[in-house]
Amino acid sequence: MASQLAGVRTAVEGHLGGVARGRGLVALGAPEAAKPVTMAALAAGSAGSTLVLAASPGRASLLAEELALYAGDLPVVSLPAGDRLPYELAEDDPAAIAERDRALRQLRAGEPALVVASWAAVAEYRAGPEVEAAGTQVGVGATLAPEALQRRLEAAGYRLEALAEEPGVAARRGGILDVFPAGAEEPLRIEFFGDEVESIRRIDLATQRSIERVESVVLPSIASHTPEAQARASEVRDSISVGGEGAEAIAQELELLAGGERSRFPGYFEPLLNRATAFDYLDPDTLVIVDEREEGVDALDLHVRHQEEARGALERRGEIPEGLPTLGLEPEAVGRLLDTHETRVELGRFGAEELGAERLPFATPPSFGGRIREVVRQATEWAEEGRAVVLASQQALRLADLMEEAGLTPRLTRELDTAPDPGVVAIVPATASGGFLLGETFALVSDEEVFGLRRTRRPQRRRRGITPNILTTLQPGDSVVHIDHGIARFAGLTRRTTDGVEREYLELEYAEGDRLYVPTDQLDAVSAYVGPSDRPPSLTRLGSQEWAHTKRRVRRAVAEIAQELLDLYARRAVAVGDACAEDGPWQIEMEGAFPFVETPDQLQAITDVKADMESTKPMDRLIAGDVGYGKTEVAVRAAFKAVMAGRQVAVLVPTTVLAEQHGQTFRERMSGFPVEVAVLSRFRGTGEQHDIVDGIKGGAIDIAIGTHRLLQRDVAFKDLGLVVIDEEQRFGVAHKERFRQMRAEVDTLTMSATPIPRTLQMSLAGIRDTSMVATPPEERLPIRTYVTGWDDEIVREAIQREMERGGQVYFVHNRVHNIERIAMRLRELVPEAAIAIGHGQMPEERLERVMVEFGAGEYDVLLCTTIIESGLDLPNVNTIIINNANQFGLAQLYQLRGRVGRSANRAFAYFLYDRNRAISEAAQKRLAAIFEAAELGSGFQIALQDLEIRGAGNLLGAEQSGHIAAVGFDLFSKLVGEAVESLRGGLEGGGSASSPSLPPAPRVDLPVSASIPEPYVDDMETRLAIYERIAGIESPRGVAEMEEELRDRFGEPPPLVQNLLGVALLKAVGRQAGVERISTSPESFHLRLRGGTTHRHQQAVAALGVPGARVGPEQVRIPREQAGTEWMPLLARVLRALADAA
Repeated sequence: MASQLAGVRTAVEGHLGGVARGRGLVALGAPEAAKPVTMAALAAGSAGSTLVLAASPGRASLLAEELALYAGDLPVVSLPAGDRLPYELAEDDPAAIAERDRALRQLRAGEPALVVASWAAVAEYRAGPEVEAAGTQVGVGATLAPEALQRRLEAAGYRLEALAEEPGVAARRGGILDVFPAGAEEPLRIEFFGDEVESIRRIDLATQRSIERVESVVLPSIASHTPEAQARASEVRDSISVGGEGAEAIAQELELLAGGERSRFPGYFEPLLNRATAFDYLDPDTLVIVDEREEGVDALDLHVRHQEEARGALERRGEIPEGLPTLGLEPEAVGRLLDTHETRVELGRFGAEELGAERLPFATPPSFGGRIREVVRQATEWAEEGRAVVLASQQALRLADLMEEAGLTPRLTRELDTAPDPGVVAIVPATASGGFLLGETFALVSDEEVFGLRRTRRPQRRRRGITPNILTTLQPGDSVVHIDHGIARFAGLTRRTTDGVEREYLELEYAEGDRLYVPTDQLDAVSAYVGPSDRPPSLTRLGSQEWAHTKRRVRRAVAEIAQELLDLYARRAVAVGDACAEDGPWQIEMEGAFPFVETPDQLQAITDVKADMESTKPMDRLIAGDVGYGKTEVAVRAAFKAVMAGRQVAVLVPTTVLAEQHGQTFRERMSGFPVEVAVLSRFRGTGEQHDIVDGIKGGAIDIAIGTHRLLQRDVAFKDLGLVVIDEEQRFGVAHKERFRQMRAEVDTLTMSATPIPRTLQMSLAGIRDTSMVATPPEERLPIRTYVTGWDDEIVREAIQREMERGGQVYFVHNRVHNIERIAMRLRELVPEAAIAIGHGQMPEERLERVMVEFGAGEYDVLLCTTIIESGLDLPNVNTIIINNANQFGLAQLYQLRGRVGRSANRAFAYFLYDRNRAISEAAQKRLAAIFEAAELGSGFQIALQDLEIRGAGNLLGAEQSGHIAAVGFDLFSKLVGEAVESLRGGLEGGGSASSPSLPPAPRVDLPVSASIPEPYVDDMETRLAIYERIAGIESPRGVAEMEEELRDRFGEPPPLVQNLLGVALLKAVGRQAGVERISTSPESFHLRLRGGTTHRHQQAVAALGVPGARVGPEQVRIPREQAGTEWMPLLARVLRALADAA
């Protein structure tokens, strides 16, 4: 974040005088809002680094965010505490580990910077600074064999895998070694020329491509793999007592570490086998600022007590050995280390002078509650008194306009590098948590005082890894669909040699033991089978008419769907609506106040919606994406745009609770602007409802949010311009008919939390406009998932841990008849928790009241049925416990787990089952699948299969599930697309100009060995992914880009890969030329054209001057003898000439 308020810091520095410039303790008092700027000012006056110590991880996160506003050129770095459960055999998030190591390096370097940590973070045991100092230095030009570096990394505890996607992992491919250094934010690619390091490049995790060259790098050892850690592992192994399966697993890992082997959980063992802390990284000149010391002691004391409680419970269950070392320092030990540090400041909000604290001359400014004239009056008064006045507001342009209207012209600036002169009023577009007065010289006023708002930006974390395509995650035994031969079982990749030509094939098993070998250059003919049932589909019989009959039947069905869609398209094509103007200053400012960073999908959806609204054709767009992925913000911006155009907006939602939540969101986002938002629901009294209806009729209300109540006949809009429909499929038939009537006249934006697959989205391009919001917000962490039998200790720990960090818990129990009994049990386990009950058999008004109160934070735990499966977005709920999880479907489990993890905090999901009852094999598979699909993007498609089919049903009609089952979802979508394209071509008198489609790629059957050798790419999944991408290349440029990528990732492509790319080039150019098939006979190469040859083709081939080349009515022949060994480039030349003549 930019340091927009660095100038405020310079003003504060002048008041600090000689504070904390020397050695020893200084105690200062300052109000909460002034603490961040005071800390930044103290850090700016320090020659070295500064450690800010906050009481809790949450407070540390907020402080880091605020400090960035005032720090100027000083880097602000967070030192996070571990986010695992105490003694849990798991790893921290790689991004958090990288952030932690970056902070420790900053402290060790002693250079000017602000490092922010909680007491829990500095108390954690970790490896000392000597570990990184003893790392392997690698520089460009160094003499070092790749085998030698690989051995060093393995000795240092690195793990060898196919891709280096997380810290502590390396991947070797011949003369290229990818390594993700421990504690780094991104991997490196080290390329060798013989025994010399030729280059070192950073890698983009999402694409695996090189992005930046570096000259040298230090590759540190894994912290649990040092000689010291090895010796301590031996000591710990000899001192523990093992009593259960989990404890045995930890003992085995200790045995590996004691023997110099690598553990699968290096982060778990780091605090157990090391005794250093963050204090070991401090230079004597490091300034330590302690915020509210007593609160820090209390927070760490509670943290240590919970660690010990968890340790005792795990020991009793046999999940960890008895006698493991502690994980960190006690509060008294941290206090002693602080007391012996020579340069420190203790900051308190009260700062009692009688106890030796110096009270800084801060005061709290008044609150204005949106009364702009009062803001102007006060700012003018302060300026006349000689104060410099700064207003930090996300509504800066709007506030400047209002102040000018009220008679004061402020100085508007994007960033404040220095304090304004006395008597000047400046406005800066920035988010401060609060304002303050400083003596008689300075005043800072924030949105908190002006509008009563406080906004925070979420911290950013890098996205990790590549989201796989379903086909690339195929395992032997999975069902697939071949477009020409039907449903088969994938048996694996196999190499075959025919007539001296070696290639790699997909081996497919069909009914009655038949097998089909599909060349990898024809991978685009194969797709993973996704169907509406858990049961595997019946395999097709090869050589029968069965598959042809099935495809004909499905084609007839999709033709009807296509006709219905085209009718809608035709009606929309002739409708004319009002076009909105382009974005004005207020729109830009309102959007700039969005407190989070938009995802790429979100930005694209916003762009799509605005383009629709600025057109005269009425918008009818669907925004599809999970709850919490940012659909509501798209609707907010669309609604604001409509209001700025002088039109009214109706927002229709299926439940009153959602209406209330949307009402709060819309009001917050539009506060400070002249936009009237009202919620029409049963939570409003009769009189209030009557006033709202009158306001809608008269135009006084700009945005009306409500349930089906908004569709009743007494509700009439004065000038309706936009209808937003949330979860349309949850409304009844009569309501949907009313929606259709509305759609003919106004812009319509529909939002759905059920995903629409991209294949179907592409098939319907231009017919049913769809925008996918499928990218999780940047700060979203994977949900830590546990599958275990019911255990009182686990339930208690999970709830207490969430409450300790100020969060809330969903407890899902899907049996109403005994839900009260579960509530009694929970109250016995966690008596301090406030527990609410919610289920569908309660009176609706009471249920909605419970949900609203839970959303407002009045309860700690919501014990409920699956009513939470879709709907509310509550970022403060970050633990979900699902009882009898074996009784739920996979999609239900996935959706329920998705109710948590909607903030930057780590979320936890517990799937419990009854230990005393047998679980069916199908239920075991579902629980295994949900456990394995814990990573964001990992297993995402598989876990969403039936959700996607449900989404297709919402769009096309639920009766299509039988046809989807018959041919698989992917092929069904393609058939819908073909039918739509065909009918639209007829409707528009030829091909569709809006979405021109390329002809199919030619079938290639040539005498060339083309494959990816295993020594070049040894991982089957990666090889399959590359085959799929090469098969999908549509242009010569795509071939060149693929060759460049392969060279970057794997080194110089060998001849077999060059041949594979050569075949891809022939297919790409052949497609452009309209060639149907490229084949060979003993005498000639044959290029058969779709629709036959023309006179232009004859002229083009003749101009090339290829001896013996002949152009017949259907094909072009090139003599093999004349082509020689360089026949592939010659065929490419001929195909280019044919493409130019097409």
